[in-house]
Amino acid sequence: MKVRLLLVDDHPIVRSGMRMLFQAEPDLEIVGEADGGAEAIVAVQRLHPDVVIMDVAMPGVNGIEATRRIKELAPETAVLALTMHEDEQYFFEMLKAGASGYIPKRAAPDDLVAAVRVVAQGNVFLYATLARFLMKDVGEPGAGEQSGAEAAGDAGADDLLTAREREVLACIADGMTSREIAEKLVISVKTVERHRENIMAKLDIHNRVELVKYAMRKGIIVG
Repeated sequence: MKVRLLLVDDHPIVRSGMRMLFQAEPDLEIVGEADGGAEAIVAVQRLHPDVVIMDVAMPGVNGIEATRRIKELAPETAVLALTMHEDEQYFFEMLKAGASGYIPKRAAPDDLVAAVRVVAQGNVFLYATLARFLMKDVGEPGAGEQSGAEAAGDAGADDLLTAREREVLACIADGMTSREIAEKLVISVKTVERHRENIMAKLDIHNRVELVKYAMRKGIIVG
């Protein structure tokens, strides 16, 4: 089944470039375009895309507000931020709004295609040079809101998770899909999903970005 894409950017030439790029990929299908946030919100409800590729700075309803509204209306739709802005403020605001990924417009076309596939599978994609913001946030106690695990003293992962759950968490944080994790650990996809649910429940964490931050902070993965 093809991944259904909605392209959102106020510059026609940018949308045209993306259209040419994605049309060459047999597993991706463009179902619509929008030139602003308000139009994107309406299009999501009408077209039900799997992934919205969202510009951040647009006139009227910007990408941050549009992402927030889209995730409220269609939580199953993934939003990938594609933007000229590589500063910390936009990065965290988009993630807090519900974006599953953040990639700059200067990135290579292959990186954008890869990012789309990653977020379409329910995982998080953070462009390498922007992940430093997440690392900085991890290294600053009290930066942002704390998860339940942090509020309880941020007990070591060894105290909260089983060895298998640590393995699954490392794979999730590394951007692997449930099927890829199942193949690597030689377990079923259902078992992976059960471990994922248990990890989130134990850590009182409810999104993949926070899982990645936790894994980095505890040394389960290195950013």
